[in-house]
Amino acid sequence: MKSAFPGFPQEGLDFFRKLQRNNRRDWFQPRKPVFDATLKQPMRELVAAINVGMKTFAPEYVTDPDKAIYRIYRDTRFSKDKTPYKDHIAASFPLQGTPAGAGLYFAVSHKEVAIGGGIYMPAPETLRAIRHHVAERHQELRKIVAKPAVRQLYRAGLQGEQLTRVPKGFDPAHPAADLLRYKQLFLYVELNPDLATTSELYPTVVRHFRAITPFLRYLNAPLTRKRPALLPEF
Repeated sequence: MKSAFPGFPQEGLDFFRKLQRNNRRDWFQPRKPVFDATLKQPMRELVAAINVGMKTFAPEYVTDPDKAIYRIYRDTRFSKDKTPYKDHIAASFPLQGTPAGAGLYFAVSHKEVAIGGGIYMPAPETLRAIRHHVAERHQELRKIVAKPAVRQLYRAGLQGEQLTRVPKGFDPAHPAADLLRYKQLFLYVELNPDLATTSELYPTVVRHFRAITPFLRYLNAPLTRKRPALLPEF
């Protein structure tokens, strides 16, 4: 059966190798047509194919390729590293209508193929809602991340920066104390970069996304749940 995406051309990965050594505007600008032809356009085709695949198991995460694909330009305003370009191309698939919630992500470079999903830098109110959800339904989260497909594809398990103590407002002895300390919650894996140039890239990304869709739905549940209307005060 023919794959929905044949893989990135080797020239694309070679472009990133050269960019890493020549991360300057005067080098990139004359070669931008190469970037567009060997990386940006194939990425658009891959995202479109992934969207078709996700319609069967996660239609709420289907995202327009133009919105899904990150720009190659780095935001250097608050960084000591002033190199202007990223050495990878990436795309994210947020929950439709909830861009601040948990979403799917993958990136391609000459160093690795990265695939994952979850919530990386949640706003305080978002994290608070997720923590209360975890406190009430922590056993469900444990079952989700313990599923064979998740454990096989994401061997590092649940990841994310953690507090040293249980956050205020929760009992330090709470049975979900280990989960409540997370400031971020995501599943993530880095695969061999050679995968990027093969027809196996598309089914690999889809397989990884399918495995963690229940994890994303769990994280987004408290963010999409309708709050009960407040009774008027008399």
